[in-house]
Amino acid sequence: MRHSLHRPPREAKVFYGSYSLVVAAAAGIVLIPGAPLGVLTTAVQALAGVLLPSASIFLLLLCNDREVLGPWVNKPWLNVLATVIVAVLFMLSAILVVTTAFPKVNVTLLLIVVSGVLVVGGLVLGVFSYRGRDRTPAEPMTAARRESWTMPPLALLDKPVWSRTRVTVMYAMYAYLAVSVILLAVKAAKLAGG
Repeated sequence: MRHSLHRPPREAKVFYGSYSLVVAAAAGIVLIPGAPLGVLTTAVQALAGVLLPSASIFLLLLCNDREVLGPWVNKPWLNVLATVIVAVLFMLSAILVVTTAFPKVNVTLLLIVVSGVLVVGGLVLGVFSYRGRDRTPAEPMTAARRESWTMPPLALLDKPVWSRTRVTVMYAMYAYLAVSVILLAVKAAKLAGG
């Protein structure tokens, strides 16, 4: 299905239709008389803080897909740096969720616990990633060929094969997102109601 703001509405009817419905729904919510707009704004900002790390993970996966990016995939040092950045984003996101849902929690202790969990998780993930990495060397490429490389059409790309480690990390992320969204929704409902 064609989807993008770069395409004219005639070419991406479903995309523009769903996009218009979302904008109309948001406008409708704002226009409800007596709606708690402050709570809604805060809830949306908290939700954005929760979703940012997961979006970053998908971006990191895309940056490492050799079929999509060819010679432009991330180098190992960039993956390490990106993993540290995503871990910090998850840490901040977790602190946001917990302090929003439970305002009386000790933030310093929470920071220490979440940091410890992320360091241990990162070390375990690093060991499994190192042991399961693809050791086949990439085919050598001339500078001219590298500069002129283009991604094949989407229809010709194979579905990516995920390792057990990647599947486990994705399920952990989905569980985190589900729990976080539920906690934030409950807190927003409490604030809106009273």
